[in-house]
Amino acid sequence: MTTVERVQPPPTAVRPKVVARTGLYALLAANAVVVTVFFVQAGFASNALIVLGRLAGLYGALLMAFQLLLVARLPWLDHRIGMDRLTSWHRWVGFGLLWTLVGHAVFITFGYAQSSSMGPVDELVELATTIEGVLRAIVALVLIMVIGAMSARYARRRLAYETWHFIHLYTYVAVVLAFTHQVGVGTTFTTSSAATAYWWGLWGVALGAVFVGRLVLPVWRNLRHQLRVSAVVPESDTVVSIYVTGRDLDRLPARAGQFFLWRFLTKDRWWQANPFSLSAAPDGRTLRLTAKTAGDGTAALRHLKVGTRVFAEGPYGAFTTLHRTRPETLLIAGGVGVTPIRALLEELHGHVVLIYRVATDRDAVLYDELRELADAKGAELHVITGPATPDKLAPRELVGLVPDVADRDVFVCGPPGMTGAVLRTLRDLGVPKQQIHAERFSLAG
Repeated sequence: MTTVERVQPPPTAVRPKVVARTGLYALLAANAVVVTVFFVQAGFASNALIVLGRLAGLYGALLMAFQLLLVARLPWLDHRIGMDRLTSWHRWVGFGLLWTLVGHAVFITFGYAQSSSMGPVDELVELATTIEGVLRAIVALVLIMVIGAMSARYARRRLAYETWHFIHLYTYVAVVLAFTHQVGVGTTFTTSSAATAYWWGLWGVALGAVFVGRLVLPVWRNLRHQLRVSAVVPESDTVVSIYVTGRDLDRLPARAGQFFLWRFLTKDRWWQANPFSLSAAPDGRTLRLTAKTAGDGTAALRHLKVGTRVFAEGPYGAFTTLHRTRPETLLIAGGVGVTPIRALLEELHGHVVLIYRVATDRDAVLYDELRELADAKGAELHVITGPATPDKLAPRELVGLVPDVADRDVFVCGPPGMTGAVLRTLRDLGVPKQQIHAERFSLAG
């Protein structure tokens, strides 16, 4: 088995994830300072509620632009932080944005109502009907409130991804409405040429990042690589591997441990995007994904025909050797979560221990490949079978298998319950946080 030669960076104390995260924090803080300075330069209203409302609106506009940056899927950020973490931040920033904009609307309405001696409802109607851009802002706020409600965990778990994604697209409508409101009535926006240039630049960069990361880059890569299904290989009754070929795949910046959002362009599947990890390290000629055919959508993967066109977005994810901090590694996989682990085993250097947790021996997907790779690389392979309880990866059991676990990087991938239990075990054993690597492969938080 041949893989593309990659220079594996030596373990380092300065983690790429820390650099990227610190950069994002610094970027947000610097822009908050700039917004505050422009706000002060614009002067204060006589009513304290109006002052608070305007400031909340400006910070809301800044958070909205930051929201767009977090989901732009820019490779530099994604490969260092991971889509799962960026999506999680996007979700929490979104709730902060919601309350900031609600505060903006409430403070402004009550402030003007106080100044005019009108009731808040009457004042809101007056503002919406007499001042240009206010009605657009109200519509934007309603859209954001609906999207926020649909993004709550209770609602999100009950919506199909495609439904949730369609609703979420209205965020861009809200962005446009909010921006035109800011242009129309924002005193800070028009207070100086510098402030005007800043806000145009901020929104241009945020929207441009989304346009490039989520449209231009995927379309360009797919036009360049012309991906097609080259083989469909059943691995078991419920697992299938799909091999994809194309042009110039040696120039596709994919790494072991990453995933793509795959669309197989058949008449009944072209609109479905599914996140599947690479189950083999990229070799410059072929990409392979291995999926569990659990539902109707994934079950259809077994019937894909050779030659089917493929549209793949990615590669995504920070579950790679870029984040190694130690020369030796522990890989822990559960169920079909073995797919990125198997790819990592192929790429890793140094001594590796691989623990594969499954219910029965029959569930050990890709076992023959794992054994062959482990033998070739001098790695240790442990397959642990049995029910979930008692926990066979509890602290005592894990130390029994890997006495030097605290001196290794640990990559964990499996079902959420197993992954959570293993992460707790690693914390109990005192494994440093920077040595623990886990990622949730999904489309939305």
